[in-house]
Amino acid sequence: MSKKGVIDRFEGGYAVVELFDKSIINIERILLPHEAKEGDVIDIETYNIDKEETEKIKVEVNKIARYLFEE
Repeated sequence: MSKKGVIDRFEGGYAVVELFDKSIINIERILLPHEAKEGDVIDIETYNIDKEETEKIKVEVNKIARYLFEE
């Protein structure tokens, strides 16, 4: 099973990626697909975006946000 993480932010020529085990790594931005953006799930062995996992996380975050900000 490959290691994955979420792009937290970009700093200079690096993407700061929080792995699912909560550790942080920096990946050279040039190694990532040009469309990579904050919030994308990245396979850190292949540097590919896991679009399915990214979408799952976005759905969960939206559910939590709706719950927290309900009036």
